[in-house]
Amino acid sequence: MIEFDDFLRVDMRVGRILDAQAFPAARKPSYQLRIDFGPEIGERDSSAQLTVTYPDPAALIGRQVVAVVNFPPRRIAGFKSEVLVLGAMGADGAVHLLEPGPACDEGLRVG
Repeated sequence: MIEFDDFLRVDMRVGRILDAQAFPAARKPSYQLRIDFGPEIGERDSSAQLTVTYPDPAALIGRQVVAVVNFPPRRIAGFKSEVLVLGAMGADGAVHLLEPGPACDEGLRVG
């Protein structure tokens, strides 16, 4: 169990995927994403293992997502991943992205 204050420390925001490219250098099949989180946070990069659920990276462009924006960046095969995109993870390796519905402004905090 965690305390409510622990949850409040996790900064989850709505962003819009601007670009999605195959990431062949990654150890596991992944995409490199460029995500816009609005004027307060700006654009950030992420590596995400979404290839099972979204085999065509072009289908991700324009989609809104939820991501944790206050983890320290991680280097993945030389790529700086700055945010953690959130999804529901299936046993088959499928990751189903969390997204707001209906659409809302980029940068809104999730809580």
